[in-house]
Amino acid sequence: MKFGTKTIHAGIEPDPSTGAIMTPIFQTSTYVQRSPGDNDGYEYSRSHNPTRTALQKNLAALENGKHGLCFSSGMGAIDAIIKLLNPGDEVISSNDLYGGSYRIFTKIFQRYGIKFHFISMEKPGNIEEYINEKTKLIWAETPTNPMMSIIDIEGIGVVAKKHKILFGVDNTFATPFLQNPLDLGADIVMHSVTKYLGGHSDVVMGAIIVNDDHLAKQLAFIQNACGAVPGPQDCFLVLRGIKTLHIRMERHCQNGRAIAEFLRKQSAVDKVYWPGFEDHPNHDIAKKQMRDFGGMISFTLKGNTIEYANKVLESLHFFSLAESLGGVESLCGHPATMTHASIPKEEREKVGLVDSLIRLSVGIEDVDDLRDDLAAALSKLA
Repeated sequence: MKFGTKTIHAGIEPDPSTGAIMTPIFQTSTYVQRSPGDNDGYEYSRSHNPTRTALQKNLAALENGKHGLCFSSGMGAIDAIIKLLNPGDEVISSNDLYGGSYRIFTKIFQRYGIKFHFISMEKPGNIEEYINEKTKLIWAETPTNPMMSIIDIEGIGVVAKKHKILFGVDNTFATPFLQNPLDLGADIVMHSVTKYLGGHSDVVMGAIIVNDDHLAKQLAFIQNACGAVPGPQDCFLVLRGIKTLHIRMERHCQNGRAIAEFLRKQSAVDKVYWPGFEDHPNHDIAKKQMRDFGGMISFTLKGNTIEYANKVLESLHFFSLAESLGGVESLCGHPATMTHASIPKEEREKVGLVDSLIRLSVGIEDVDDLRDDLAAALSKLA
């Protein structure tokens, strides 16, 4: 089954009671049982819900995985993954990652005796020196948030398998339309479903996809025991959003390319971070493991101050100043004071996340309007 067909049909069956082509919203907390424990696996909606089951099957198929699990947020999904570990275990993570991930690692789980190493993952070999008998997980984003760094999934997968370490990839920016980490050697794929998968800025959700049966069983236990599950209404909205994922992503990629190339020509702009440029670090890896380069872009200004960034951000119209990304509408943000504010300045500046850096989530509007919007905002710096 091709990807575009999967988005519409994978894991989806007409409702057996009515023939409804759309998966119904099973808005119930509990289920009547024929006899104790006998109700086709449905007893209580924290454990299972038919709307969520359909979504989990669909997401697993999109990532070429066997098992999908949905959570009430992307952070809920990451929380479940780290709960696979024990006090004294160690995690190797990228030094360029989402601020919320950094926060839960350092402010929550570090208190419980789990140690985190934040390193450059530009070259898989960099990881070897940090691996010891306590290392249990390698965690990566690619492209990273917000520097768009590209990490070699296949290369790190080889290192992880060699040392028998779990390897998880946050695939939020790329989506399964652009890359499939399980096919490249990852053990776990995580998504903030809130973003491109939902696609319409109306749902908060997370997901995990795996192939290993035992790992799936462990995560399902955590999902049920800790209870960070999404409701059926949200699952329905994501199922509906996914049906156009392939079409939306094509437009996000087209507009992303046009905006990245436009920004590079602007006199007020210093650097543009977008994996599609041939001189972008690890562009060859991106070209190999991705089908296109996405609609996420970051750029810095020649006047490297928060004031310069604010002047641009406050002057934009079609790019709305807001948290999040991946919706049909274009968004802009200031990572240093918004999504990555929890990361100390000296740490974020090591990877290039400076005060003037602006992150764009390029939507699916007419690209001429988006270019004009940016041009007008940048002209305020002249």
